[in-house]
Amino acid sequence: MFKGSMPALVTPFKNGAVDFDTLKRLVDWHVDQGSHGLVPVGTTGESPTLSHTEHETVVSHVVDAADGRIPVIAGAGSNNTDEAIRFLQHAQKAGAQAGLVVTPYYNKPTQDGLIRHFTMLHDACDLPIIIYNIPGRSVVDMMPSTMGELAKLPRIIGVKDATGDLARVCLQRQTCGREFVQLSGEDATAHGFNAQGGVGMISVTANVAPALCAQMQEATLAGDYITALDLQDRLMPLHQSIFVEPGLSGAKYAMSRLGLCDEEMRAPLFPVSQPTRDLIDNGLRHAGLLN
Repeated sequence: MFKGSMPALVTPFKNGAVDFDTLKRLVDWHVDQGSHGLVPVGTTGESPTLSHTEHETVVSHVVDAADGRIPVIAGAGSNNTDEAIRFLQHAQKAGAQAGLVVTPYYNKPTQDGLIRHFTMLHDACDLPIIIYNIPGRSVVDMMPSTMGELAKLPRIIGVKDATGDLARVCLQRQTCGREFVQLSGEDATAHGFNAQGGVGMISVTANVAPALCAQMQEATLAGDYITALDLQDRLMPLHQSIFVEPGLSGAKYAMSRLGLCDEEMRAPLFPVSQPTRDLIDNGLRHAGLLN
């Protein structure tokens, strides 16, 4: 169920509030463009600056708008175990197909603490869980051996790996098994990630270029890495430019250039600088998305 290109969906705002009309249009557009799933209220969905009510309402609206056409993996992570349980239980009630749970950030649990945290989440609801390992943001790195212990639990089914270390895919195949769903969390290495044993990506760039990202993923999953590399070559300047500043800011600027949503975001993130805008415009042109 979980493979291919899945946008880490932005949360559009209008005059400071969530713009649910635009959110629905984005969901429909992603389905039409060939995205294979949607991942709302993660980092790119500005979950840190959403209230609990907003977080849960966005999940419900995305599930309703998707209407079973493509799966929804709801962001449900927190460095507070009780809060993560709340988000997971709501995602299950809303009808999401899985929850994406980041390793607890800032408070830096041990590897044993990670096992206990994710076990508590697993036991609190029946929703499949995908671990989100992003040590650059959470300042804790789940080791492959730790992940292997968690993979023994029936509803911990995969990982979004944003370590940038392609060897992790092979190591996690050894500790977690070949059926464990490994999804790239880094656009620039997603092509190589699948060659190592991955089956998809949760992508920031797919907010902007969903059809190209979906085609690239489909080519890798069909074993056609030559076609996939041609598509990655088209996308690479866009991948790079979106992440010159925080990826959410870059993605929203690019989307505004394509008329998809307003650039509005919540502090402490702000619109990208003019030099970065120029780089993103060049990336859009290189990808064939802007004249």
